[in-house]
Amino acid sequence: MNASTWDSANLAARDREILALNQTMLESVLNGDWGTYARFCSQDLSCFEAETMGVLVEGLSFHRFYFLPTPPTSASTQGEQPKARVTMARPHLRWLSDDAVILSYTRLVQRCEAGAFSHTSCCETRVWQKINSQWQQVHVHRS
Repeated sequence: MNASTWDSANLAARDREILALNQTMLESVLNGDWGTYARFCSQDLSCFEAETMGVLVEGLSFHRFYFLPTPPTSASTQGEQPKARVTMARPHLRWLSDDAVILSYTRLVQRCEAGAFSHTSCCETRVWQKINSQWQQVHVHRS
């Protein structure tokens, strides 16, 4: 798991579990790993994101598009993989029940491509629900 700005030693076991699941999910997005990402999502996942232009989107097909292969970049044609890291800054968990939690944080992404560093950030809120003994995200709001 990549470095995050939360100290797991001071967290309850259920908090650590959700933060670890969310970190794995974020890394699957960064790595283009649709299988892992989809495993963490409810089939009727709903979201508001910048790409939805303020419209509520439901289902996984919207998200699947972003995992499709893209044309090679100059770095990938030379066999060089861009380096990237994703971090949850200042995560906040609000437990609604033993089977539902809201996780809010600032998502920081650091990249190094062709020797140039860049970074982006956005605020995310994810609603996780335990369905059939498995944690799944059922709603995302990103801005």
